[in-house]
Amino acid sequence: MQDYLQIWGEAASTSLGFFWMALWAFILGYLVSSLIQVLVTRDRMQKAMGKDGPRSMLLGTFFGFISSSCSFSALSTTRAIFYKGASLAPSMAFMLASTNLVIELGMVIAIFLGWQFVVGEYVGGILLILITWALIRITRPRRLEAQARKKQSDDEEREGKSDTDWKQKLVSLKSWQQIGQTYVMEWQMVWRDVLIGFTVAGIISAMVPDSFFQALFIGSGGDNSANPGFFAVLAQTLVGPVAAFFTFIGSMGNIPLAAVLFGQGVTFAGVMAFIFSDLVVLPVLRINARYYGWKMALYILALMLVAIVIAALTMHYALAFLGMLPDFASATAPGGRDFFQLNYQLVLNAIMLVANIALVWLWFRGKHSHDGHGHHHHEHGGKSLTDRVLSVLAFVAAIWLMGGAIVAML
Repeated sequence: MQDYLQIWGEAASTSLGFFWMALWAFILGYLVSSLIQVLVTRDRMQKAMGKDGPRSMLLGTFFGFISSSCSFSALSTTRAIFYKGASLAPSMAFMLASTNLVIELGMVIAIFLGWQFVVGEYVGGILLILITWALIRITRPRRLEAQARKKQSDDEEREGKSDTDWKQKLVSLKSWQQIGQTYVMEWQMVWRDVLIGFTVAGIISAMVPDSFFQALFIGSGGDNSANPGFFAVLAQTLVGPVAAFFTFIGSMGNIPLAAVLFGQGVTFAGVMAFIFSDLVVLPVLRINARYYGWKMALYILALMLVAIVIAALTMHYALAFLGMLPDFASATAPGGRDFFQLNYQLVLNAIMLVANIALVWLWFRGKHSHDGHGHHHHEHGGKSLTDRVLSVLAFVAAIWLMGGAIVAML
């Protein structure tokens, strides 16, 4: 019984710790998304990123790089860019850049896995963007794009045309109330998925033994792990996204697990595919389906999976050709993780929490000053069975986390 309580407390603490690591990025991502939706006109976005040419792709990559964030907030900002008129390819470039070309992520990878994986993350991130661009040009999903944009047609009609310059909007209380309302609605759309996702991540991290993942990656840990054949490398590269799909720990939280996998003999390609896969996990698929519809969500999933496998294999064999593949012994096994420390992350979270309080206050003011109009932006009829099930699971997850936190403190 005591062992179970200890594991429960560890699982809950890990879930809360992972969320604490990503909190500032969540708030910043949803704030940027809300600013784009309120301040940026459709015409301006179409002029900047309405085509899938090199200029639009460079802009999407650059803006993604400077707004580096976790996968959930990247999804929200990508959706805002897409619905404002950006083409699909630049929107995907933004999403991939904001989740892979992340300075903080590179620092964590360097600590746990070594410089080769840092190169794999950044160069591989650029490869992911280029491969995704090529796949979109080959498949030309124009009908899916049209259907996804149509999903928000009612909201676009309510938004209407606005001749007000963004600089004037930026100093208008009414515009900031709209930003607050949009920000709160972004959270309303995903809070259950976020809560359930991070709860599951903590449970898997605390309760699933490392040996399970070693068995999952065929050919790892054996005599041939140091020099595997192509099919073993390919098999592990395909398993990487599958393991990430069901674990969902997030791009920051899965680096310690990636170090464990590499230390047990999983190939460079398999580990990179696992790290790249924070955008193909189950909660992300659900949120994309909510944003764009299931057809587009599954298309994006397939797009990401193909790009991840190609990029991971390319990086693996490029380093092998140069004789620079890392040694399995170079991985740093993660010990006990202390998430709640007095560091830069605490400062960022504090700043963003103040911003969060201000935005919620603006939402509250706007909600009452407009007699309730305009704050049902994402409502589409009554609750479905899936929504009800999610609400129950979210409630159970909240009880689990509160109970585990109390156990951990005691």
